[in-house]
Amino acid sequence: MASDRIMVDTLTEDNGGDARSSSSEEMPSDQQSHPGDSLAEWRSSEQVENGTPSTSPAYSDNDDDDCGPRPSDLYGKFTWRIDNFSQINKRELRSNSFDVGGFKWYILIYPQGCDVCNHLSLFLCVANHDKLLPGWSHFAQFTIAVINRDPKKSKYSDTLHRFWKKEHDWGWKKFMELSKLHDGFIVEDVLTIKAQVQVIREKTDRPFRCLDGHYRRELIRVYLSNVEQVCRRFIDERRSKLSRLIEDKLGWSSFSGFWLAMDPSVRRHMTREKTETILKVIVKQFFIEKEVTSTLVIDSLYSGLKALEYQSKNKKAIPKLTETDARSTPMVLIDQDMFVLADDVIFLLERAALDTLPHQHLPTKDDKSSQNRTKVGTFP
Repeated sequence: MASDRIMVDTLTEDNGGDARSSSSEEMPSDQQSHPGDSLAEWRSSEQVENGTPSTSPAYSDNDDDDCGPRPSDLYGKFTWRIDNFSQINKRELRSNSFDVGGFKWYILIYPQGCDVCNHLSLFLCVANHDKLLPGWSHFAQFTIAVINRDPKKSKYSDTLHRFWKKEHDWGWKKFMELSKLHDGFIVEDVLTIKAQVQVIREKTDRPFRCLDGHYRRELIRVYLSNVEQVCRRFIDERRSKLSRLIEDKLGWSSFSGFWLAMDPSVRRHMTREKTETILKVIVKQFFIEKEVTSTLVIDSLYSGLKALEYQSKNKKAIPKLTETDARSTPMVLIDQDMFVLADDVIFLLERAALDTLPHQHLPTKDDKSSQNRTKVGTFP
């Protein structure tokens, strides 16, 4: 009997295709749902901890700019084991609530589908949403998995969503086909669902740390190529415009003459800009709601900003570089609260038009730790 079901819920704090609301008809284009042939070891914390090399840059959860909660303090895991799953006759089922990031959450499933047929529907929900104040709003990145007897076949889905009073649940109406549940997902009539939730303390004025270190390394293994694609498209679009300007010999010569004839003090003023002005534009450009890669891009930009700050503070200790080495040095430096061009404007523009981004090594099918997973959805 359904009333005899025993649901065991555990919460673990780790310090170290159709995502939508259950009541919404909108379907974001970029949410990621990973079918059963995915290699779950790419998603396991064990692989991070047993020495598998990470493709992500150096990451420290302790170098944020303020004394607020760190991403690791806003991250948690939850496991829900549903006994006697085949006997469930309810339309929907809720897990016990669990705490992450100072808020209570629960998992909501529709064993026979929510407004769809022959699919398991699955959502993450804010508990006690009816008591939320009208202005309550928080981003959360989360991953939900239905665990298979064979870990390599477990089904994972990731998404990023801003939860608020009127949109307090988010997930997948077609998380997976019901017919596939009997292919190793239901073991001794027990279905196991695992969730990872990262509450995000976003900022609008500068790049910020988004993700717990372990969770970030897990996601970067899946989405590295997509993050690289976002950055390359941004750079290539602007390089293309600059190249067309330089290729116009008459126009480029005219601009160069105009710039060199300008008073040096005016030129100096025009090569400086307030850091807050630039950083606000960067956050607005790259932190986009419902784009699952946004947190990884912002985390990488934060790391880049910290590296630039370090190089700017130690620029006097940098020896004279060869022309080849100079092309790998920053084009801008930070001087107190200002971004400052690091060299002559004409030289830097020509360098920007010629420089190419290095290609990040991506896992292949022949790699020992390759990711064999299918990605559903589109990216910006």
